[in-house]
Amino acid sequence: MGIIIKSQREIASIKEAGKILIELFDLLESHTKPGISTWELDKIAERFIRSKGAIPSAKGYGGFPGAICISVNDVLIHGIPSKKVILKEGDIVSYDCMATLKGYVADACRTFPVGEISPSAKKLIDTTRNAFFEGVKLVKPGIHLGDVSHAIEMCAKKEGYTLTSDYTGHGVGCKVHEDPYVPNVGKPGTGPVLQKGMVIAIEPMVNEGKVDLIVLDDEWTVKTKDGKLSAHYENTVAVTDNGYEILTLKEEEGN
Repeated sequence: MGIIIKSQREIASIKEAGKILIELFDLLESHTKPGISTWELDKIAERFIRSKGAIPSAKGYGGFPGAICISVNDVLIHGIPSKKVILKEGDIVSYDCMATLKGYVADACRTFPVGEISPSAKKLIDTTRNAFFEGVKLVKPGIHLGDVSHAIEMCAKKEGYTLTSDYTGHGVGCKVHEDPYVPNVGKPGTGPVLQKGMVIAIEPMVNEGKVDLIVLDDEWTVKTKDGKLSAHYENTVAVTDNGYEILTLKEEEGN
């Protein structure tokens, strides 16, 4: 397919979709409490996205049944919303959300605590977020994508965590998944060279324990093999003249 370079108008359209996700995360965080099912949370997300005139991009994508992916504790990604999965005190939960507005897609993920969580769980969430910012701060025209990937990898590994190379970030904007792949492990000076107008989803997916994963029989849910926690943090990022713009983040949340 090749890497799609977006115009300023297209990037502005992706940012409008991104604003929906920013508001959605606030809404989901307010409902992230013990006793609620991931099915209920999915319905809340779908109603909100549609109320903004957008489409939940995940719904039906490749047959995925939910409006968003909701991954609890040892589920790394692609958790299917379920009436049987009830949040409980001490859990951590990742909401991976996409919205398509007027044909343009924004993609982002946040991991939230459910009530009071352990210090180790908080450290995992914080490190996953920090890894994103360690990577994104290198984004500018002329930089190899491998530099970004390496920075993410080093941030997580220095805290003793692991990152899969089986699942990656990706180009986004005109479609849900575009070129290039955006790995969370990599070597400096390798990979595609970033240029103005590229829009990528950078998304550290960090395991507390070993790197080994299993895919459940539903063919979607990806869990850690050792049952240890995982966290996920993602934003849609545009490459600008001399740096980057995060299209799915409140200005005051930047690092």
